[in-house]
Amino acid sequence: MNYFKYLIFFICISSFSQELSLEQANHLASLPIKCLQQEYPNKLGQMLIDSTEIQSPKKLHPSFYGCFDWHSSVHGHWSLVFLLKKFPNLAQRESIIKKLQVNLSKDNVQAEIEYLSKKHEKSFERTYGWNWLLKLQLELETYNEPFAQELAQNLKPLSNLIIERYIEFLPKLLYPIRVGTHSNTAFGLTFAWDYAVHSNNVNFQKYIRENSIRLFLNDVNCPFNWEPSGTDFLSPCLEEMGLMQRVLQQDDFIRWLKKFAPQLFNKKFKWEVAKVSDRTDGHLVHLDGLNFSRAWNLYHLINSYPKQFGHLKALADVHLNFSLPSVVDGNYEGEHWLASFALHAYEERK
Repeated sequence: MNYFKYLIFFICISSFSQELSLEQANHLASLPIKCLQQEYPNKLGQMLIDSTEIQSPKKLHPSFYGCFDWHSSVHGHWSLVFLLKKFPNLAQRESIIKKLQVNLSKDNVQAEIEYLSKKHEKSFERTYGWNWLLKLQLELETYNEPFAQELAQNLKPLSNLIIERYIEFLPKLLYPIRVGTHSNTAFGLTFAWDYAVHSNNVNFQKYIRENSIRLFLNDVNCPFNWEPSGTDFLSPCLEEMGLMQRVLQQDDFIRWLKKFAPQLFNKKFKWEVAKVSDRTDGHLVHLDGLNFSRAWNLYHLINSYPKQFGHLKALADVHLNFSLPSVVDGNYEGEHWLASFALHAYEERK
């Protein structure tokens, strides 16, 4: 990325938290556009049964082979659909739509289904990639454009398979995973819950609610001072809060939160942003994602309970704005996924 483009984006950062502009949207869209059909570098999460399964990323995952790994490709697709919906005049609109139509064709999605249907791939992308896939499904279904509705129909069989996987897996998970990386249980259920509500899938809601309560209701005093771990890109404390906010009734949630995160009720609560020492390191740059994760969960809380938690808005903005420059810093280690995180933080800020 040349200096002039970076300077424009940096100047715009101060207004990002107020309203996402078309110019900023074009900058953020340029990242998943660049990698959506870029096959290499690629990190496959594949289990090999025999030599016949050694195939290229595009052959294995014709829908989601770009952007380094499967889940990053999925939320790269979500980012573009989100931006197309919000900005009808988005640059490269027709090119983006064509790329989406190629990647999410019926045949390509069927190939993804066949891969995930292998007995030895039942845990593939569980639950992080599953969660993002259902967010992509929701975005397509709520986009009233013919091409989006067609793609939603193409993707639906894969989403249905993922829902089946959730329902099969959740009762088996005896203990939650509270890390700040891909396997975090709470984050893995948030977008799934949103889609279950949108699609009026009462049974899916039941599984998510009952298992979330089983796994998290008795948690108290989340150790905020333990965050961050060295390569977190999700906030263990706030992702759990975000999930419980969804599945509990309002009064029940507030009672739970007073025990789980009493410090959030403090009008003077401060929390230092996560700092990155080397953004060319694909793991260390995760900490920029952590700042976005904290921001989107705080915004979600503030929007639902503005009187109780409006004082947290400045803190959320600080976290959002701190890591925004890294989204377009030219390092592929962050560029291939951070735009999605920034956009979700913006989405929650509303």
